[in-house]
Amino acid sequence: MRPTIVLFTRDLRVRDQPALAAAVDRGAPVVPLFVADPAITARAARNRIAYLCEALSDLRGALRAAGGGLVLRRGDTVRETIRVARETDAGRVHLSADVSAFASARSARLHREAAAAGVEVAEFPGVTVVPPGEPVPAGGDHYKVFTPYWRVWESCRRRDVVAAPTRLGLPPGIAEGGSPEDVLGGADEGVGDLSPLRQSGGERAARRRLSAWLSGGCSSYEQTHDDLAAAATSRLSADLRFGCLSPLEAAEAACATPGGRAWVRQLAWRDFHHQVTAAFPGIAVRDYRPRGARWRDDEEGLEAWRRGRTGVPIVDAGMRQLMSEGFMHNRARMITAAFLTRYLRVHWRNGAAHFHTLLTDGDIADNCGNWQWVAGTGNDTRPNRRFNLLRQSRRFDPEGTYIRRHVAELADLPGADVHTPWRARTPPIGYPKPLVELGE
Repeated sequence: MRPTIVLFTRDLRVRDQPALAAAVDRGAPVVPLFVADPAITARAARNRIAYLCEALSDLRGALRAAGGGLVLRRGDTVRETIRVARETDAGRVHLSADVSAFASARSARLHREAAAAGVEVAEFPGVTVVPPGEPVPAGGDHYKVFTPYWRVWESCRRRDVVAAPTRLGLPPGIAEGGSPEDVLGGADEGVGDLSPLRQSGGERAARRRLSAWLSGGCSSYEQTHDDLAAAATSRLSADLRFGCLSPLEAAEAACATPGGRAWVRQLAWRDFHHQVTAAFPGIAVRDYRPRGARWRDDEEGLEAWRRGRTGVPIVDAGMRQLMSEGFMHNRARMITAAFLTRYLRVHWRNGAAHFHTLLTDGDIADNCGNWQWVAGTGNDTRPNRRFNLLRQSRRFDPEGTYIRRHVAELADLPGADVHTPWRARTPPIGYPKPLVELGE
């Protein structure tokens, strides 16, 4: 039987990897393949490139432990996949189905060019808990509001979690290629700065984080997830974005954990954004719900926001966490996005683009879906929602611990004063005056 290529994209794991499991079940040699495509990597955050290198090294090690290996190539994904198919006489390509405009176009082209080369292509679930095409509302199309989606999502029948392969073997004559750093271009690839406190990548590290989360903070997530100072969230977003964790396996494990349903609801939000993106692939560049918003060109304000120099402590704390960690607490993401779009009236695309240059998770569906939600152009049923940033600051960081942790100029201020330091005659030394007066 002719070999099967398993094209890894953002499903970098061996456990519960349906495309890989199906290839192994066929009984033919399996060629695990990852292609570093400059069309993606040249505009990816350096934090994601670094995470990806670690994830690929870990994946290669896991595949070798089962007797196989990971073939690494650099170039156009479709062209390199067809080239490897010819080198190995592969008759099939397996990959995980994805939803972004880029992924959809890549999939369509792969189907066309593989068919011309006499190679079959099969796509499998695995990027989400529930495939984006399930569930479908009674009127067809997709769910535009989360709450009804969540009710149906919970009752959807889920596929079985599949085991990691125990025996693999590359066909003779195929070279694995260089290291992940070689094919990904090293430190020169990507955009943005490398965050000094970024999270490391790989399936083993991700599974350790998941285990710690399920045995620790998951049970109290509903009560503590908005506490900025406590940092009581899972920190699994990058692991899910790169598929180092199976979202289905994570959901099943959390459902069996006391109090886990509240966190599982966040996985449903992730699925929700993916099914919206599948139906509206222009989510990164076009308003999902155009409402005639008037945006301002304010490069000075935008740059101050990027650098965490707005003079609004809770906003600056979030932006500086992003720079130092390649991550931002979800509540802080909402606050910083609201400041840019609701107070400065700068277009959400500018904010989403900056997030994309630094976030290690950097998922198109989630990042742009949430930015549009805050900006009033997305799936929020209250598009004119007003964000009182002082109230948010005092409610979710009452002692100012989160602010002082990330804004060094305010580290010595008492908790009650840290939210509004501009009330003094002059701001603390080195800290800017606010771009806007928030009022009460």
